[in-house]
Amino acid sequence: MPLDKRVKNEQSKWMQGKGPMSDVVISSRARLARNLAQFSFPSREDGKQLHQVRDKIRETLKGLQYKLDFLQMEELPELEKRALVERHLISIDHATQGPKKGLAIDKDQMISIMVNEEDHLRIQVLFPGMQLLDALRLVDEVDDRLEEKLEYAFQEKWGFLTCCPTNLGTGLRVSVMVHLPGLNMTGRLQQTLQLVTRLGLAVRGLYGEGSESAGNLFQLSNQTSLGLREEEIIDNISGVIDQVVEREREARQYLVKEREMDIKDRVWRAYGTLSYAQKISSEEAVSLLSDLKLGIDLGIIKEMDPAILSQLMVFIRPATLQRINNRELNELERDIKRAELIKKKMVGGG
Repeated sequence: MPLDKRVKNEQSKWMQGKGPMSDVVISSRARLARNLAQFSFPSREDGKQLHQVRDKIRETLKGLQYKLDFLQMEELPELEKRALVERHLISIDHATQGPKKGLAIDKDQMISIMVNEEDHLRIQVLFPGMQLLDALRLVDEVDDRLEEKLEYAFQEKWGFLTCCPTNLGTGLRVSVMVHLPGLNMTGRLQQTLQLVTRLGLAVRGLYGEGSESAGNLFQLSNQTSLGLREEEIIDNISGVIDQVVEREREARQYLVKEREMDIKDRVWRAYGTLSYAQKISSEEAVSLLSDLKLGIDLGIIKEMDPAILSQLMVFIRPATLQRINNRELNELERDIKRAELIKKKMVGGG
């Protein structure tokens, strides 16, 4: 199936919202950075060498059992690239910088492999909810199949060699996207995020490094991989996430007990605005959807899918919204179409 149909009509599996701790943890990601031994890092190679790397990896991927579609980034329209960023399938840099880049992606959009990003290979797996171990198992499986056919750059002392020193060692970066409205509303958010940082995790916005938070959504990830086994990295971040989830749930219960009318008013105002707005910006929509999901998770709003935030935070973004509508839209048209899409999803779940 062509990617354009996939972007328009199919939900990535991580967007389904069915996973452990899904009231707080939106998604889990495991990513491995790898480079080919016979080539320099992408930033030090010319176009011809990058082309050779991409061709070699593309041919190798054909022999795997995962049924991956391979795309050459320079052949994709800019709108298509931005939609892939909005789905968290590629990085902003992969969409905007450098020649001879590629992307391999499976039908469920759980596996995505960036070729010639900062490293020759960025192998990524996304799962809904808190499923870091499952994500690690799958990304390791894909990596093992590739390593049977490709020679990776590796040294006994430093582990897998990567462009950025923070990825040396295992080359593993794991992250979870968390929804923390309770901590924000009770004034405990900054304290918790500072604790997370002191415990060795990086805190980033909705689209990773350099991006801002929106809708009380944050990405928490390990900062280094050198000197640690993969299982140790998973154990470390899982322990911190358990604390964050506990604090968020406690904050939500405090809101229900001590500020019940305030929280109900906030949730129902969000529901009303999203149900009846004739136009709405992406920033306002994400904020209100955060309040709506909180109301669903607390049982204030019943019979509505709590995955609505996971799904709509992608579909209402500018590029994806235009892909859904099959044309470029100006800002006002996007705001109108966004409001229509949200109402349709809230009423019919479609």
